[in-house]
Amino acid sequence: MASLGDRFRAIRQATDDLARPLSAEDCGVQSMPDASPTKWHLAHTSWFFETFVLARAPGFRPFHPAFRSLFNSYYNAVGERHARPARGLLSRPSLDEVRAYRRHVDEAMLRHLEAGAADREASADGAALVVLGLQHEQQHQELILTDIKHAFWMNPLRPAYAPVTAERVIGDAADPPPLAWRERPGGAVEIGAPSSGLSGEPFSFDNECPRHAQLLRRHALASRLVTCGEYSAFIADGGYRRPDLWLSDGWDAVQAGGWCAPLYWEERDGAWWSLTYGGMQPVRPAEPVSHVSYYEADAYARWAQARLPTEAEWEVAAGSAPADTGDRNCLESGWLRPVPAGRASAGDGIAQLFGDVWEWTQSPYTPYPGFRAAAGAVGEYNGKFMCNQLVLRGGSCLTPRSHVRASYRNFFAPAARWQMSGIRLAQDR
Repeated sequence: MASLGDRFRAIRQATDDLARPLSAEDCGVQSMPDASPTKWHLAHTSWFFETFVLARAPGFRPFHPAFRSLFNSYYNAVGERHARPARGLLSRPSLDEVRAYRRHVDEAMLRHLEAGAADREASADGAALVVLGLQHEQQHQELILTDIKHAFWMNPLRPAYAPVTAERVIGDAADPPPLAWRERPGGAVEIGAPSSGLSGEPFSFDNECPRHAQLLRRHALASRLVTCGEYSAFIADGGYRRPDLWLSDGWDAVQAGGWCAPLYWEERDGAWWSLTYGGMQPVRPAEPVSHVSYYEADAYARWAQARLPTEAEWEVAAGSAPADTGDRNCLESGWLRPVPAGRASAGDGIAQLFGDVWEWTQSPYTPYPGFRAAAGAVGEYNGKFMCNQLVLRGGSCLTPRSHVRASYRNFFAPAARWQMSGIRLAQDR
């Protein structure tokens, strides 16, 4: 197993690599309040290590005192924060200075880790915060990609993040396997991480704990994700014009936003195109649909005479999937887009449980029974957002592979569309 120092180097380098295709102008743009500039992500992930790890080290001096508030995201216990919607107004510090800040933090962190390795007590005490910081950085790696895609969508030029140099051999006209229903038993089950990995391995966030009992009814899960072709049929059948399919808030969002298709879809000469990381390309019918809100996922499920799964149903099914063999379509695959389901399936005949797209569930993001937020400022990481959000599961094609696990609980507001979010169906039995 790689040392903590090696993991630190690798994850920090991966973040830098994601920003490399972008210009300084790209890195400074903020397209909406929910998104952040790439430059801010690069700085904030460094701020995390500086604030929660290095500030405890004797003799450490911050790179710049003002960065404590400029790059604080939502940690009220740390102090003042620059307003989130105004992050794009920060023309200074420059991208070069932010990169110098990253190098400063990297060098100090590696010295800190080397010193800790010689002191077992200090190492054990501080390792949990370092691992939390690395998991935090992996979250921001995905956000760098989702946020810049939204910025490029707002640009009439529809620029590409990176040129498409190769295509996966999937066949544009290839049909996915027919959707089938996999029967799942009811009964008492347990979900959640066994214990908080904040203090050890394997890692888990505090919101994944404690492990607890749930009672499931008999149900069925779809054998694969909903495809763009299937979602196109929903659109063609007037799905965005039928209020009977929508939750009240969802219908309001459709009307207010003028929604008529998933985010990044555009109709050209009677055919759907979408913005990908390689620029505008024709929508592939066999590809899992992405960039849909909870409202759209719920409306589609109702139209398909189905529903969305609960997070407990999803986790129990995912728990039977085999250990990661490296073939999940996550960030490391390099495709940066969902791919059609193969003929092979995993986890009791259920394919695409991990990677490709985050899967909306019908479960509200609330604390598990017995949940306790971590002590101190890091306790603000998850707990205070447990209201007005829905849970998503499974990771996406933009999620680092080592960041994906069956108990992971992602969460977003129901109208959010700029994340790589998609649909798996469920039915009662």
